[in-house]
Amino acid sequence: MQRIARVITVSDRSAAGVREDRGGPLAVGLLRDAGWQCGEAEIVPDGADSVEAALRRAVADAPALILTTGGTGAGPRDETPEGTARVLTRELPGVAEELRRQGLADTPFALVSRGLAGVVDPAGAFVVNLPGSPRAVAAGVPVVLSVAAHVLDQLSGGDHA
Repeated sequence: MQRIARVITVSDRSAAGVREDRGGPLAVGLLRDAGWQCGEAEIVPDGADSVEAALRRAVADAPALILTTGGTGAGPRDETPEGTARVLTRELPGVAEELRRQGLADTPFALVSRGLAGVVDPAGAFVVNLPGSPRAVAAGVPVVLSVAAHVLDQLSGGDHA
């Protein structure tokens, strides 16, 4: 079965066209390389309302996996986790914790990431917030993919492995 994914880049500067989005296209490429069907990244401005609206649009299209990149730090408009929390029905904190742990091997700034991971019921979508840097995306997508099939199997009623 073909797995469908969506990527949402959260960045005021990329949404305004003043900075190239590098994290979103990288995530799309990594997902495609892993056999996922994934369109181009959607770019939205920072802010909880913007993130919530983008996630709700994505969930309505019924992808199995939704990755966001950006807006997970401590900046005044970094509200990706707040917007995501409005959409998730159940968090999977171990995924976010592992992303921070893996990121810490690369940079101490991984400790500042406030990204969330969880599921949206009854849609059965697995949603994960990644930081916006290409290095964080490159390190994070494999972590997500290492558990994605299991999460999605459980969401569809599968038993524990």
